[in-house]
Amino acid sequence: MDIKKLILTGSCVAAMGMFSACSDDSASAEPESSSSVQMITSVDDNGNEVLVPASSASAPTSAGSDVLVSSSALSDKDEPQMACSEIMYNAPDGSNLEWVEVYIAGGMDMDNMQDFLLHLSGDVSFDFPAEPLKKGEYVVVTNDIDKFKETYPTFTGRVFGNMTGKMVNEGGVVNVKVRGEGDVTCAFSSEPPWPSLADGKGRSLVYTGGIAAQSVSWCASAVDYGVPGVGNDACVDAVNTVRINEVKPYDSDADHSWMELYNSGSEPVDVTGWRVRVKRRNDTLTIKSGVVPAGGYLVLDGVDDFDKELVVAKTGGEIYLDGTVTGQESSIWIPASEGVSGTIDVADGSIAQGPLASATPGEKNAALKLGSVYIDEIHYHPDDKGALPFEYMELVNATDADISLFSTTVNKGWKIEGIGFEFTSSSVIPAHGRILLIPENLEDISIDNWGPELVRTSYGVPADVQIFTYTGKLSNRGETIAVKEPFSKEGVGVDAKFFYTWHDATLYSDAWAGLTSADGMGYSLQRKDLTTMGYGPSAWTAAEPTLGK
Repeated sequence: MDIKKLILTGSCVAAMGMFSACSDDSASAEPESSSSVQMITSVDDNGNEVLVPASSASAPTSAGSDVLVSSSALSDKDEPQMACSEIMYNAPDGSNLEWVEVYIAGGMDMDNMQDFLLHLSGDVSFDFPAEPLKKGEYVVVTNDIDKFKETYPTFTGRVFGNMTGKMVNEGGVVNVKVRGEGDVTCAFSSEPPWPSLADGKGRSLVYTGGIAAQSVSWCASAVDYGVPGVGNDACVDAVNTVRINEVKPYDSDADHSWMELYNSGSEPVDVTGWRVRVKRRNDTLTIKSGVVPAGGYLVLDGVDDFDKELVVAKTGGEIYLDGTVTGQESSIWIPASEGVSGTIDVADGSIAQGPLASATPGEKNAALKLGSVYIDEIHYHPDDKGALPFEYMELVNATDADISLFSTTVNKGWKIEGIGFEFTSSSVIPAHGRILLIPENLEDISIDNWGPELVRTSYGVPADVQIFTYTGKLSNRGETIAVKEPFSKEGVGVDAKFFYTWHDATLYSDAWAGLTSADGMGYSLQRKDLTTMGYGPSAWTAAEPTLGK
């Protein structure tokens, strides 16, 4: 399909400036998200009030309240609500320096952080010392205190060293925990749609509000190296309302790549001279000319509309759009696929990226395409005094055929991103079958003879349900979980790089309106919408756990 550059606003179409055709409907183009949705108050991952669409809330359950208390409403007698405000996960100039800035967002001060069991977990670990911490005070934890002081010679705040572990540049989480309550999960990543300026290019990640496990809640710092110990740092000054919205991979000379841009702003944006970086090919292209109308779309032909051909391989990879101002950026991760991929807005304010059910150049994107194996249940925050005091998740085969969870073509197993699990060569999920995944080790409780056999016999898991164990941990606050199938690979041995097709994914949150009974109150998240991937609260309900059933 040879798609020429199209500019679409509402029902009016202009192609290559040669003709235009408009219907009698004068309504503007349908934006990616509507501003007319009724909003209700919920609470974000850092304890702040956020607005979410009322339509995303399911009916309240009897397991507990569906309204969380925000940090601003906490009194000085309430347990402290922790937050993280800045992260340096990949310092510039090849430095191995890493640090995290944390503070008390609400609740009581700490006379002794050790008494509150304040600690970091996830990709890094640190136990805070027997010292006080008061609201309004920002403290920094680093892996190398000498290098930190050398990098920030004018720093006068409090900094703690000896943080262990490593924040892997590809992404991960830092949990700030206090006595099992008031904890927060802060995510970071070098991959789209996270800001690339924080990936070894000099800037830190700065929290801007919202759910701290989501990319939309973070920006790149305004200055190189960030400003640790201060809090409320400024973001890079680069307003951008244009994003990469949909991409078609290269197929043949007769059906080459194309890219669609979407402008969420109220003013048109001239993208002439903007650059597109295809990271996997180490290729940079320039847009010859084009304007993305307010609330509208611009489709760029891979041959005609760039200074050289845009080639997006079926194996996928990262693509970046850079404006004329530093930090004016949009990015997308393309999964391995022969079909189109794109970005959608989720009801909780986040964005999701992945394979689309169909191509819609110049129009609002179709839903994300659900694959053959989907996530059916997530028991992410168990009640340690309840009947099921451990976390788990379940997968289901939606097809009429058995599916091998190992690719003999590339000699690699399917993986569950987020819990550190990869299937082996003997792994098969039967037609319409179910797989139960439980943690290999328990962190907060002790159960004698813990393992698959104990779970099967003690909780009546059917014999035809396979049980696997994973080494990771489901965040109590929310994180991305994805089911990925190996598609192809490049290189051999330790240098081999694998490319994956996405079957299902979710970025669950304890702040989802109507679903908070799954947050330590005995219920689990259970799938109710199988028309698309599991992003957003509308795909789930909260109900009593159905372990292995």
